[in-house]
Amino acid sequence: MSKVFKLGITDKNNSEIKEVASIEVLANKGVVGDRHFDDFNDPYCQLSLIESENIDYYNSKYGLNIPYINFRRNIVTKGIKLNELIGKKIKVGEVSIEGIDLCRPCRHLTEMLDQENILKEFLRRGGLRCQILTSAKIKVGDQIKIID
Repeated sequence: MSKVFKLGITDKNNSEIKEVASIEVLANKGVVGDRHFDDFNDPYCQLSLIESENIDYYNSKYGLNIPYINFRRNIVTKGIKLNELIGKKIKVGEVSIEGIDLCRPCRHLTEMLDQENILKEFLRRGGLRCQILTSAKIKVGDQIKIID
């Protein structure tokens, strides 16, 4: 079963991500209280996901224990391959979203985690950017299903 494993937000760029039990998302705007929330938001900035399995692999490969939330995505998933979801509609709990593009790791993440190899290691493992199609809350443990 694919599910929401962790959730995180921050209200300011370059600030620490706070782990939370639920987030409220508004269609075409983003995550309420998050740094990328905007009334006229670009679909590329509304919601980001990353696979917990990719973080586990990285931590295991390099003998690290970087917390999931430190990878700066809104949703950490378990049990789903995000790279396959570009152009697909997905249901996360009660929220409908659409996969728009792969997230690419940035220099900021490299600096925040003090790991020079992040860019290379997460080039095609950095997660998924999504457009929010319906408004509702997303909670840790919510199921993730592919609609079409």
